[in-house]
This record gives sequence, C-alpha cells and structure tokens, in this order.
Amino acid sequence: MTDRKSKMLQLALILATALAGALAARAMGWPIPFLLGSLVATAILSLTIFTRTGNPVFFPRSLRELFIAVIGTMIGTTFTPDVLSMLPTLAVTLCAMMGFVVLAQASNYTIFHHLGGYDRATSFYAAMPGGLIEAVEMGRKAGGDVETLSIQHFVRIVLVILIVPMLFLVVTGETVGSAANQSLEKGPSDWRDWALVAAIAPIGLGIGKVSRLPAAPLLGPLVLTAILQSAGAIDLGGPAVLLNLSQLIVGASLGAQFAKTTPRRLLSALALGFVSVAVTLAIASGLALILRQFVPLSFQTLLISFAPGGVTEMSLIALSLGASPVLVSTHHLFRILFTVGVAGLLFKRLGNDPSDT
Repeated sequence: MTDRKSKMLQLALILATALAGALAARAMGWPIPFLLGSLVATAILSLTIFTRTGNPVFFPRSLRELFIAVIGTMIGTTFTPDVLSMLPTLAVTLCAMMGFVVLAQASNYTIFHHLGGYDRATSFYAAMPGGLIEAVEMGRKAGGDVETLSIQHFVRIVLVILIVPMLFLVVTGETVGSAANQSLEKGPSDWRDWALVAAIAPIGLGIGKVSRLPAAPLLGPLVLTAILQSAGAIDLGGPAVLLNLSQLIVGASLGAQFAKTTPRRLLSALALGFVSVAVTLAIASGLALILRQFVPLSFQTLLISFAPGGVTEMSLIALSLGASPVLVSTHHLFRILFTVGVAGLLFKRLGNDPSDT
C-alpha cells in the first residue's frame, strides 16, 4: 500500500509540474505549449529526482496510451472523403519518403559510428529514422547497446518535437499550437462529444492493439473515428480542453522518461542527437523544397510530413498549421513501416557480422 501511495504521489507531482510548465509556456507564447511546456518541466523534475535518489519517477504507460487514443479519436474527426483525392500526391511523396529514409539512415549511421564512436550494430539501429521499439529490439538481437539505442531514439523524438515548432516560430513568425488558438472544435462542444470520445478512444485503442497496427494507440481510434464520421454515424467535435489535456499528459510522459540514464550520458546523447536531427531535418527540408514544385502541398506540410518525430506529436503540429493531420499521419506511418522493413532486410547480414562487436 505504501508503494502504491508513493507512486500516486509521484504521479500527482508530475502532473502538477506538467500543468505549471504548460501554463508558463502558454504565457510566454511557446508553440504547442501544453505539449512542450509539460515536457520541459517534467524533464527537469524527473532528472532532479533521479539524480538525488537514483530512482526513475513513476508514470503509468496506460495513462499515456489512453490519452494518445483520445488524440487519435479527435484527429480522426478531420478525415473527409476529400483526403482520397490526394492519392496521386501520396504516390509521389511516399516514393520520395523511401529516398528520405535511405539518405537519413546512411547519414545518421556515419554520425553515430564515426562521430559518436558507437559500434556498428548500435550505430545502424540508432540511425533508423523511425520505429523506436522495433529499433531497440532489432538492435538488441544484433548485439547493439540497448540503453544507448533507447536513449538515442528518445532524444531524436524529443528534439524534433522541440525544434520543428521553434523553427516555424523563428522563420515564419507563426505560433504553432493552442497558443495560436488552433482547435478541432467545429462548434461549441457538449456532453455528447465528451461521451463519444470516452467511448471511441478505448474501443479504438483495443482494436489497434488486437490488430497489431503500428502506432496502435493513435491509429486504432483514428481509423475507427474516420470510418464512423465518413459514414455519417457520428458528428464529433473535438473539445479544446480535452485536446490540451491530452497534450499535457503526452508531454509529461515524455518528460518522465528522461530519468532513465545519467545526466552525463544524456548530454552526450543530446549532442549527437542534435547533429543527427539537424542533418535529417536538412534532408527533409531539401526534399520539401523540391516536392512542393510537383505536388499541391505547402513547404510546411511537407516538412512536418518528413520530419522524423513521433506520429502523435507531428500530427498535432500539422493540426496547428492547418494541414491535414490524417495526411501527415499517413506519411509518418509509412516512414516507420518502411524504415523497419529496410532494417529487417539487413538484419541478418549486420547481426552476423563479427566486426559489429
């Protein structure tokens, strides 16, 4: 009982810190303040607790998954049959995505192996521009350093989430997120909207897991909502308060994961990660500049479609910029699937190479 009480107190402290960070970020005009503010505040808290006690803070995975499912449900409301008219565009951009994955993989491998000094197996799987869980598991089987892989991929996701909105703010002066009054609400929401989200999110989450979909907590509810919305079975508006709360929970869950390594090792991973993300975003920007000449998508939409961040977080950025979150999610899911597929094809060769150790 004491252990359970301690965990609940830790969770309460994390959520209170996340809320304080989110409100502070909003007051300062940060992009996606409920996500970034809570992430930064809880990262500082979790590192402080870990440094003093040697123990990571408690944050239930189920809570994070539930609120990712809520985000998936609300993003699903943006799906319209018009999205299907974008199939010719997707044919072009998804082909370009394959080239992006190859270029990013090669560039990142060079960075981690030659600059970071990682062994070949660790470098190869740390270089994957997507698929955190798959990269760590495949890297483990190939003899890579599991802790290094976990930290490096976590750092990749966090840095992209932090850098991309800030870039838009600096370059375009456009504030990304709820600070810019972006919302999924089609009109004033009522109890029926809340009830629909409360019903669809857990059902969609369950469907996603049973179906073993990639990014199941997001994709399961997203697809279910899109089907129901397109069929006219529901007319769901996303309550703004619920979207902000979901961002806060996701940000807090990311921040809590900082307390899984030593500050020195984390700083080293952040330095390498910054170089890797900078190079990867440069490749993504170059492709976006080229592709916008051939497809009816803006540079901003293309950039966030190629940026190697988390599917959930990049979809939120897409929403904030007025881009189709469904379209952006499609690109990120394809990136993850293609990345894992390519790595799987090379797995045996790399795993059996004696020079990897």
